[in-house]
Amino acid sequence: MYKHMAGNLKGIRQILLAEQVEEQIYEYITQQGIVTGERLPNEFKLAERFGVGRSTIREAVKLLVSRGVLETRRGSGTYVREVIPSDLDPLNLRNVEDKVSLAMDLVDLRMILEPGIAELAAYNATEEEIKILFEKCDDTERRIREEEYYIQSDIDFHTHIALCSKNKVIEQLIAIIETAVLMFVNITHRQLTKETITTHRAIAEAIAEHDPIGAKAAMTMHITYNRSLIKEIKKEKRIVYD
Repeated sequence: MYKHMAGNLKGIRQILLAEQVEEQIYEYITQQGIVTGERLPNEFKLAERFGVGRSTIREAVKLLVSRGVLETRRGSGTYVREVIPSDLDPLNLRNVEDKVSLAMDLVDLRMILEPGIAELAAYNATEEEIKILFEKCDDTERRIREEEYYIQSDIDFHTHIALCSKNKVIEQLIAIIETAVLMFVNITHRQLTKETITTHRAIAEAIAEHDPIGAKAAMTMHITYNRSLIKEIKKEKRIVYD
């Protein structure tokens, strides 16, 4: 099981890294004022500039080609085709069906990883970190009351728990997972219910009491809630992207 999880996570990391570099290349094109028809630096120079391997650059370029931003000419290099494509959006969405499937895989990983994060945080969180957690709970309640709470608030909360764990590996894993979950839930503008406040409070209180068992139970409940939310979105086919 763990070998399968590690392989799955490696693939997810590669996908998200390529998408991140894709956005960096696009920003580079716009910031440098490169216009339609101009040639990009070769993959060696791009790999050095963005601190990644040539294979990641190639995957990122493929993504930009699929979106109509770039075009590759055999034996000549890569050129800008369209600087402002019509389908460029801030959440970097393309094939929604694939993205939703990826999100479901990521939520499976959350079921394994996040209770452990809560447990570590319950042991290690400082008073200042606990104070911030409770402030985030208050902010959650305010946002729900004012009907402006989306999954980003949830991600901010989980990321803070990851930071409390003092474990950089876990912090990085949770950041990768939450980036993908954000893409699908936030694009629907689906507001969460007050159930979120209950689980947030339970997690924060368990951490404040250095109760890892309570923190783990509350986190698991919260993950289950988010998992059912994503399933519901997929079932209703509320995401539409051409």
